[in-house]
Amino acid sequence: MEPARPRGRRNPAYRTAAAIVLPFVTAVTRHQWSGWENLPRQGGFVAAPNHISYFDPFPVAHFLYASGCEPYFLGKEEVFRIPVIGRLLLASGQVPVYRKTGRAVDAYRAAVEGVENGKCVVVFPEGTLTRDPDLWPMVGKTGAARIALQTHKPVIPMAHWGAHEVMPTYGKGIHLFPRHTMRVTAGPAVDLTDLYDRPLDSPTLKIATERIMVQITDLLEGIRGGHAPAIRHDPRRSGQPDIGNFKRGKR
Repeated sequence: MEPARPRGRRNPAYRTAAAIVLPFVTAVTRHQWSGWENLPRQGGFVAAPNHISYFDPFPVAHFLYASGCEPYFLGKEEVFRIPVIGRLLLASGQVPVYRKTGRAVDAYRAAVEGVENGKCVVVFPEGTLTRDPDLWPMVGKTGAARIALQTHKPVIPMAHWGAHEVMPTYGKGIHLFPRHTMRVTAGPAVDLTDLYDRPLDSPTLKIATERIMVQITDLLEGIRGGHAPAIRHDPRRSGQPDIGNFKRGKR
């Protein structure tokens, strides 16, 4: 499978970050990839993966970068406070998200601008690590759908499995060795074209978000095996689940 064409000129900070991150990820993980043919070769798009571990950005970025894309992530602003690393992330174009503040909208605007300017912007639709006891995708939030519908650009569903073996979901510690295999795949763009002319309101966003989550879940079933629950976990309705199993890391 041939990689997509490079998407643009990487700035010096991005090249520096890649030079640090890629050797690290290559050294501590193996990978099984599929679905590069589904990534747009030109123009901006939203990449929408499932979220199972704080290690997730590493296999997702590795997959996208190796395909020829420059992935740009929306991340919690706390990460951008880390000395040296935070400055490097900002300089490379990554986008901090200021939750529960008046600046939260800045991240959304930056994501829209990035997609419109031809970037691959990575948005985890669940908004946080899944709280499903078996690590299946839970009910999504509307950010990825909103960006895709406002820009009329593709949203590419992605699924990955293995990151939780390196950093257990809601657990502690990091387990780099023996090397774990990161399985990552991308599916065809979610068809949202029939929603383009509808108001960008709650019902429209809910329909679009559920379509995205369905395709992510289907992809995840394919790479990890098994079947997701018929009813998607919704922490807003069912409350916080027992996370004792998360701390064991594996599923």
